[in-house]
Amino acid sequence: MSEALQQAAKEYLIRYGGDTFPKLFRSAKGTIVTDSDGREYLDFTSGQMCATIGHNHPAIVEAVHRAGEKAFHFFSGMIPEVVVELAETLARDWLPGDIKRTIFINTGSEASEVAIRMAKMYTDGYEILALGGSWHGTTGGAGSISMASDRKGYGVPAPGVFVIPEPNSYRPYIPSLSEEESALAGLELALKMFDMQSAGRGAAIIVEPVMSAGGVLVPPRSFMQALRKAADDRGMLLIFDEAQTAFGRIGTRTGSEYFDVVPDIMTMSKTLGGGLPLAAVATTAKIEEVLFEKHFTFYTSHVSDPLTAEVGLAVLKVIADEKLIERSRKMGAYLRSRLEGLQQRYDVIGDVRGLGLLLGVELVTDRKSRAPAHALGALTTTKCFENGLSMNIRRRPERGSVWRIAPPLTVSTDEIDRAVDILDRSLRESLDEMAVRGTA
Repeated sequence: MSEALQQAAKEYLIRYGGDTFPKLFRSAKGTIVTDSDGREYLDFTSGQMCATIGHNHPAIVEAVHRAGEKAFHFFSGMIPEVVVELAETLARDWLPGDIKRTIFINTGSEASEVAIRMAKMYTDGYEILALGGSWHGTTGGAGSISMASDRKGYGVPAPGVFVIPEPNSYRPYIPSLSEEESALAGLELALKMFDMQSAGRGAAIIVEPVMSAGGVLVPPRSFMQALRKAADDRGMLLIFDEAQTAFGRIGTRTGSEYFDVVPDIMTMSKTLGGGLPLAAVATTAKIEEVLFEKHFTFYTSHVSDPLTAEVGLAVLKVIADEKLIERSRKMGAYLRSRLEGLQQRYDVIGDVRGLGLLLGVELVTDRKSRAPAHALGALTTTKCFENGLSMNIRRRPERGSVWRIAPPLTVSTDEIDRAVDILDRSLRESLDEMAVRGTA
């Protein structure tokens, strides 16, 4: 590793929060990332959940080369042919119900901003209902509806945001009820509170089909259906944030397909770009026509860029050609079985949950109290990295200590076995170390 570059990083970069690592990184391929010392790590976060088909898949490399021979960028009013091809592919093969018109931008935060902007203009309202475990981005509007993120110190958020308690089968808000009953009771109370406080200017309900940053929480199907009804009853739009659930990650084309609920607006990002900054927002022709008549704008320097559209087409083709949705279900079931095997051996693993290759493992001090094992989670995550496995852990005090495990859809059983063996070893070492310290 270049010591000069390491020092330059400390001197010239703004630190932007989140997990940080002691080394710089040089390259990535498939499920492996390599640091500046040449050491390899299994990446079970798919980068920032974006490398759906593996890091630097040959199809993505070819797509970038193809774009380089045609165009990386145009004036934003000049629609590239490849952008239309991508929109047509989404409408024909991937989007649910009557959703068929799409705008292409760059990031998940930006997609949330577009969706909110659409909903407010279409309904002439401004009030948004979001879930307690939500993560929709960090920009102004998106940050105001993100409850699983740091919210303090950034000034006054956008007005009109109301919270629905997130369904949590392991930590239900009303423990005396079943998972489904607790979720629906929390929603009913939240809607009553909203109706009391509302100025009559409802715009949208926004939800992630699986609340990933909130602890990999999978709502009951009846809850998602109730959200659809709640939006309809109030003249609001239903927005699905499918940044992490679209395009095979959870073993279906979309979260909408899994829950059999069609939203009015769908946002997509991470899993569409395969590691490049590509996001999309799609809605129905009816809604788009009204927005156009009202002069809707989201005109940025990189809207409809041909480079990322070329990559998006390549990602979707690989998912279809390599049958990665089916593979997500198969590999997800295998990974889950291995993790549940660890759960049988370690009482500190309180819960294993999720869908497809988006899984959560919650650590507790003991299964009776279900108190979050934050120190153990942090120590074990560090040891996993030292032993060659990169995983992401959520450790906000109110959210529990939850590993989010999401390798690329191309992951092999051998790589899963190696990763689980590293996790096993690291967890055992951490428990032994904490026992010696007297902090177990």
